[in-house]
Amino acid sequence: MTATGATARKDPSAAFAIAIASVGLATPLAVHIFMPVIPSIRAAFAITDATAQLSFSISLATMAFATLVYGTLSDRYGRRPLLLTGLILFVAGSFLCAIAPSIETLIAGRLLQAAGAGCGVALVRAIARDAYGPEKLVKVIAYLTMFYTMGPALAPLIGGILADIYGWRSVFWVAFVSASAILAGAYFLIPETRSASDASANARAPMLRAYVELFSSLRFTAFVMQTGMSSAVFFTMASAASTLMKDILDRPAAAFGIWFTLFPLGYFLGNFVASRMSGKASVETMVLTGSILAALTTLGQCLALGLGYVSMVSLFLPGFFITFAQGIALPFSQTGAMAIIPRLSGTASGIGVFLQSFLGAICAQAYGQLADKTVWPLIWVTAIGSTIVLAAGFVVLLTKRRGGSGALTR
Repeated sequence: MTATGATARKDPSAAFAIAIASVGLATPLAVHIFMPVIPSIRAAFAITDATAQLSFSISLATMAFATLVYGTLSDRYGRRPLLLTGLILFVAGSFLCAIAPSIETLIAGRLLQAAGAGCGVALVRAIARDAYGPEKLVKVIAYLTMFYTMGPALAPLIGGILADIYGWRSVFWVAFVSASAILAGAYFLIPETRSASDASANARAPMLRAYVELFSSLRFTAFVMQTGMSSAVFFTMASAASTLMKDILDRPAAAFGIWFTLFPLGYFLGNFVASRMSGKASVETMVLTGSILAALTTLGQCLALGLGYVSMVSLFLPGFFITFAQGIALPFSQTGAMAIIPRLSGTASGIGVFLQSFLGAICAQAYGQLADKTVWPLIWVTAIGSTIVLAAGFVVLLTKRRGGSGALTR
């Protein structure tokens, strides 16, 4: 079941588009559906906050490193075999989590689940670039991400309701069934999209050289740091809201699912704006706009929480604006990063997703280690993260001014 990049680019079918969009749902099945059950797992296994948070953050870290492998190997060996391998791992990991008799087994299942989920977003972006071409990539990524937000919008709500009614294991059974359906769709509907010429060029080059080539560009580094730290701020806000609403406000897990819909709603609307601005505004303008909005949102939440205004509104409403900012900037940052060296688009995509997951894991775990049932760990972690986001946005702007087009191709 193969197709050249050129053939796939001429007329991608609606079924193909739905299949690659569905693959992107593996990430919310691994991450977002798990968030509301963290307190339930903490109680079920009688573990500390830090250990419970580890079951969340370890999946982000594993997913991060997996994306590097998937992205780089897909440039060399093709998108399809890596995609199917990842989805099989995800299905197996979800099953292991569902039957886990101990926290150690659960964490092992989360590792396997996350290793599989790493194939999702990174390969979807690379496949989209192969199939639709770089000239349509901002709009395609924006539309794919709008579809993807259905996962974060529904997963926490479903997870919270399932945890309250049927227990936390039901969440993993739902992930298992859903992932099995996604695997079947990918097998039958997604052909190989990588071009033969790119395969030949990448096969001759050492794999480490690809990372050196990309990170030698300050502009590429700024793009991936902007998206990475934006995601880190989001993950910190979301995981902190899950624990603080329980520890301070004594709200049930289902309440998290309801309020959490503000996060994906903001992301959906931000991506809609990005899709409409494709071809009308520059990459630099959109990335910097998202960065400034993220910094202002974090500043507002920090001030509100620091002054003692702790409520569901102050915990969750900033999530709408932080993800709106992320949705505005992300498609442009991703497109800009993959355009630095087009033949390494898979590696570039993998690095971008790696930093989103890895920095998210670092910041979420930092919050878990500092957690003391007050808002101050959330304030410090998100303030530092948003400062880095803003700095990266300005670097993207400055490299444009210095280098004209910013050397988008090489």
